Amino acid sequence: MSTATESAVAVLIVLGALVVLLGSIGLARLPNFLDRLHGPTKATTLGVGALLLASAIFFSNRDGGVSLHELAILLFLFLSAPVSAHLLAKAALHRQHAVNRRDHEALTASDSSLPGDIDEAS
Repeated sequence: MSTATESAVAVLIVLGALVVLLGSIGLARLPNFLDRLHGPTKATTLGVGALLLASAIFFSNRDGGVSLHELAILLFLFLSAPVSAHLLAKAALHRQHAVNRRDHEALTASDSSLPGDIDEAS
C-alpha cells in the first residue's frame, strides 16, 4: 500500500472518530430530545461514513479487489438514519402537542371556576 493511501486511510479514521465523538458529546450535553436527536443523526452518520470509507479503501488495497461490504453498510446507514430520525422527531412532536393540548384543556377548565367570575357575581 502506498504512503498516500495509508495517509488517506489515517485521515479518514481520525476524522471519523472525531466526528463520532462530537456527535456523542452532543447526545450527552444538549438540553432537550429534539436537540439530542440532531447529534447522532447528523454528526455520527458522517463519522461512521468516514470510518467505513477508510475501511473500504484499506481492504480494497490490501486484497486487490473492490470491497463492497463497507459500501453496502454505508448505503444502509445513509438510508436508514434520516428515516429513523424523522420518525422519532415526529413521534416526539405529536407527544409534545398532546401534552400541550391536555395542559391547555386543564387550564381552561380551571379558569372557568375562578372567583370573581361573571356567573358567581350575579
